[in-house]
Amino acid sequence: MIVVDDQAVVRAGFAAIVDAEPGLTVVAEAGDGATAVSLATAGDADVVLMDIRMPGMDGLTATRLITAPAGAPRVLVLTTFDLDEYVYEALRAGASGFLLKDAQPEELLSAIRVVAAGDGILAPAVTRRLIDTFARGGPALPPADGPLGRLTQREREVLMKIASGLTNAEIGAELGVTTGTVKSHVNALLSKLGLRDRVQATILAYETGLISPRGTLRG
Repeated sequence: MIVVDDQAVVRAGFAAIVDAEPGLTVVAEAGDGATAVSLATAGDADVVLMDIRMPGMDGLTATRLITAPAGAPRVLVLTTFDLDEYVYEALRAGASGFLLKDAQPEELLSAIRVVAAGDGILAPAVTRRLIDTFARGGPALPPADGPLGRLTQREREVLMKIASGLTNAEIGAELGVTTGTVKSHVNALLSKLGLRDRVQATILAYETGLISPRGTLRG
């Protein structure tokens, strides 16, 4: 993986945590977005751990450029949460998830593995931030009956619960089905909607109005 942060001490700290974990290796470090983009195109990394606020090219622009090509590395963005105001924009740019900079080492390692496996992840506080964006009348919502018309009612329910931040196990418990069944629904809805992961599904659920900031399912 590639660690990107404009503070050398922070980069070194994250790199040490990752390198100490079996099966994970930091292949490069970068102090700005432009360098990160250059390193990512080399094809040596599956995941890029990306800071947002950096001199020169910021993490938002770098994320958009890194994730644009097919088969590109996946980006896990680090945010201070209280300061960063780019959560929605970075997700739209192609980030596979957000993690708070004060996360525990085990949370960081778990998030890296989730993203490397092809899924997306949002820290609970970041999910609340995304919800708040729409509650304040954030990005305009397109008509709700577009792409969602391809989904069954159960798939729409699963999508709503994904957007609420629930895991497959939690969704299964609420719907009274097995985790395997939930996973099948998740895979089906992602395929039908042409989405990469749960993060993109969450964005779409809010953009289309399937779920409101108060968690209300639209009919």
